[in-house]
Amino acid sequence: MDARTTNSTEASKEGYLHATAAHDLEKQDSIQDRSPLDAFKLGSDNDSVQSDRDPGNLEKALSPQPTKPHHEPPPPTTAEDWNGPDDPDNPLNWTMRKRALHIAPIAFLSFATTAGSSMITPAAPEIARYFDVSRTASILSLSLFVLGLGLGPIIAAPISEKLGRGVVYKASGPIYMLFILGSGFSKSFGGLLVCRLLAGTSGGPVLAVGSGTIADMFPPRHRAIASGTYIMAPFLGPALGPVIGGFAAQFKDWRWTQWCTIFIALAAYLTILPMSETYKKIILQRRAKKLHILPPATPPVSALAQLKILVTITIARPLVMLATEPIVLFLSLYNAFTFSVLFAFFAAYPYTFESVYGFDTWQYGLTFLGIGLGVLLAVLTNVLVDRLVYTKKTAQALKEGRHMAAPEHRLYCAMLGSVGIPNGLFWFAWTARRDVHWISPVLAGIPFAWGNLCVFISAAMYLVDVYGALNGASAMAANGLARYGLGAAFPLFTFQMYERLGIGWATSLLGFISLAMVGIPFVFFKFGPRIRANSRYGTLKV
Repeated sequence: MDARTTNSTEASKEGYLHATAAHDLEKQDSIQDRSPLDAFKLGSDNDSVQSDRDPGNLEKALSPQPTKPHHEPPPPTTAEDWNGPDDPDNPLNWTMRKRALHIAPIAFLSFATTAGSSMITPAAPEIARYFDVSRTASILSLSLFVLGLGLGPIIAAPISEKLGRGVVYKASGPIYMLFILGSGFSKSFGGLLVCRLLAGTSGGPVLAVGSGTIADMFPPRHRAIASGTYIMAPFLGPALGPVIGGFAAQFKDWRWTQWCTIFIALAAYLTILPMSETYKKIILQRRAKKLHILPPATPPVSALAQLKILVTITIARPLVMLATEPIVLFLSLYNAFTFSVLFAFFAAYPYTFESVYGFDTWQYGLTFLGIGLGVLLAVLTNVLVDRLVYTKKTAQALKEGRHMAAPEHRLYCAMLGSVGIPNGLFWFAWTARRDVHWISPVLAGIPFAWGNLCVFISAAMYLVDVYGALNGASAMAANGLARYGLGAAFPLFTFQMYERLGIGWATSLLGFISLAMVGIPFVFFKFGPRIRANSRYGTLKV
C-alpha cells in the first residue's frame, strides 16, 4: 500500500470518527480504529501492466509466452472499517426514510416503558385499600419503577458494547412485559413492589441505548431534530400514562393498569423486530462473517478487566463528574429537580383535582393532557431553534475553519424553557381553587412541561458537545442518576407537603426553587468557555 492510499484512508477515518462519536463505548472503538489499515482494499496503485514483448529479442517476442495477469492479485480483504465514506452499510449513509423507520420504533418502545411508570398512579387509592397499606406506601409502585429506570442503563452499557443495540431492544422488551405481568398477578404488596422495580430495571436500557442509536445514524450537527423527536417519547409517556390508567382504574380495577401497559409494550415491541443493527462494531463483525473474512481486530479482554471498566467508567466516573464538574453538577441538579416535579404531579394532580373540583379517577387522568401538549410544543421549539439559529451558527463556524459551533449555542432552548417552568408552577399554585375554572390549572401544565423538556434537551446536547464521546456518556449517566434518584423520592412526600402547606404554597415552594435555578443556563452560556477550560476532563475547544 503506498503513502497516498494510506493517507487518504486515515483522513477519511479521522473525519468519520469525529462525526460519529456518541458515547463512551464508541469512543473506545474509535481509539482502536485509528490504525492505517485499509477497509476492503481491492488493488494497489503500484500495479502496472507489463508488456509481453521484449523489443530487444524478436524471436522471444514471436514465440509463445505464458499469459500474465494485468494486475497483481488483490490483498486479503478485511472488515476493519467502513468501505469508504459512502459505504451503504454505514447507518450515516442510510436514506432518511430508513433512519426514520429506526427512530419511530425505539421512540414507541421508550414511550411504552415510561408510560408504564405512571399508568398505575390513578389506581393508587385502590391499591392502598386492596393491600391494606397507606396511600403514600402505594406510591412506592411508582417510585421503585422510576428507580429501576435509573438502574437499567448500568446493565445496558456493557451488553450494548458486546452484542449491539438490537439485542438490548429485543431482549429487554419481553423481560419488561413479563415483570409487568407479574405486577398484575401479584398477591402481596411486597411482590407488587419487587416486580415493579424489576420492570423498571428491564425497561430502562431502551432509554439509554436509544440515544446511541440516534448517534449511529446522524452526525452531531444534524442530530438535534432526531434527538428531540426521540426524547419527546419518554416525556410523553408519563404524561399520557395517567390518561389511560385513569379509565382502566375507574371502569375495571388496578390490575387493568398493568394489562394496558402490556398491550402498549407488545405493540411497540413488534415494531422493533424488523430493525437493523446500527452499532458499527457489530455491523463489521456480521459483514466479516457473511463474507468469510477476518473480523475487526479486538484485543482480548479478561473478565476482571471488564469488571474494572464497569466499575470505573460505567459507575464511578459519572459519580466523580457529578461531584467535581460544575457543568455536570448544576445541569444535573436542574434536570433532576424539574424531572422530579413532573413525577410529584402524579400525587399532586389527584390530590388537587379530587379535593378542589371533585374529579373522578378518569377525569383527573385527563388533566395530564396539558402536560402532554407542553411536551409536543417543546419538541417544536427545539426544531425551530435548531433550524433558525444553531444551523446558522454551525455554518458560520465551518466558514471560519472550525468543525462545529461552540457548545454554548445549544443552550438557547434551555434559556427559553427555564422561564416557562416557574411560570407554570405559580400559575398552577394560585388558580387551583374552587372560584377558578378547572381548565386554568390544567393549562398551567403546558408552560411547565414545555420548559422542562426544553431545558433537558438543551442540557443533554450541551453535555455531549462539551465532553465529547468518552466523557459525554458519563456526564449523561450522572444526569440520569440524579434525575431518576430524585424523581423516585419526590412522590413519596408530595401528599404530606400538599396537606400541610396547601396547594398554593406547596406548589409555590417548587416554583421558588425553580426560579432560583433559572440563571443556570444563562451562566453557562456566558461563562461556559472559561468553565470548560478549567475542566479536569477533555472538553471541546472551539
